[in-house]
Amino acid sequence: MAEDPSPPDVRAGDSEEPRARRPVQMVALDPRFLRKTIVIILVAILLFQLFEWTALRLAGFLFNILLAWLLAISFDPLVTGLARRGMPRALATAIVALSVTVAVGLFLFLFGGALANQATALVLSVPFLVVDVVAWLNSTFDAGIDPAEITSNLNLTTQQVADIAGSLAGGIIGVVASVFGVLFSFVTVLVFSFYFSASSPKIKRFIASWLPPDRQVVFMDVWDISVRKAGGFVISRLTLAIIASAAHAFFFWIIDIPYWLPMGIFAGFVSQFIPTVGTYLGIIVPALFAAFNDPWDVIWIVIFATIYQQIENYIFTPRISSSTMDINSGVALAAVFVGAALFGPIGAIIGIPLVAIIIAVIEAYGRRYELHPDLDERF
Repeated sequence: MAEDPSPPDVRAGDSEEPRARRPVQMVALDPRFLRKTIVIILVAILLFQLFEWTALRLAGFLFNILLAWLLAISFDPLVTGLARRGMPRALATAIVALSVTVAVGLFLFLFGGALANQATALVLSVPFLVVDVVAWLNSTFDAGIDPAEITSNLNLTTQQVADIAGSLAGGIIGVVASVFGVLFSFVTVLVFSFYFSASSPKIKRFIASWLPPDRQVVFMDVWDISVRKAGGFVISRLTLAIIASAAHAFFFWIIDIPYWLPMGIFAGFVSQFIPTVGTYLGIIVPALFAAFNDPWDVIWIVIFATIYQQIENYIFTPRISSSTMDINSGVALAAVFVGAALFGPIGAIIGIPLVAIIIAVIEAYGRRYELHPDLDERF
């Protein structure tokens, strides 16, 4: 006779009531442990909120410190070159800083008024340029675009343009001097960049003293590589940008391009600090303004830009950038866009130096392998 497979307490006809009457297992928390856990959680939340509040309040200052450090390493090759000739590092830093200040002051003294006036007129002319471009598109391609809608979508209403022009009308120095926040940021960057440059050896030794001996050498090497490569890259780009700006501005002045000074500066700096597409962007904007003034000027601008690009590639760049690193154009372009997205226009400028530092460290300590022969044949 087969036995009933049901468990003894749940056989056919039996009630499940005995199972329901089993005692329930209770888990009790230690009151002291519970209080301690709640206190830790509350303290962690308060510390996080304090950190977030502090970070928000110090974000501008920390960004200025980053700018100061980048400025210091940008001119470090010049300072180091003077220091190697027996000059005290603080004096070498002061000479470089004074030279840059005198150069900028001389430029503003000679061209500051013209630059401010032309920049103001340039801003005021943007809505009219948009109207001219839309009218040309409508007449050429029968596009049927409403100029008022375009200017509204681009925030180029008359009142907004007047406000921007009013802020520019006082001149660049007047704008900087009238805004306390900008002045404070400028002084912060200037003071800390001087300190970082003059006290660079002391700062390196101080930081290295907090590291184990086997990591101190690595830290020193990383610092030196970053400063040498990134600083040389920035100086070379800045030198090429100044030369390109002067050449473009002079040519625009000769052919009487409207707003020749800001257009020349724009073309020179954009061509150097925005890789790949910077050269084209630098001449598109002046050509666009010139097209509605004298269409032949567009042809002259393209011819000049083509000739100058060849001169720069074969004469200026090899001599100025011979000792600096080369950055992949795609990586540099991505650095510009990421920097602009994070920190605005200034971020677009500092994006490439930061990437240059990262690439310099990777190249120094990274390890590459030769391609397998089978893979090498595919290329």
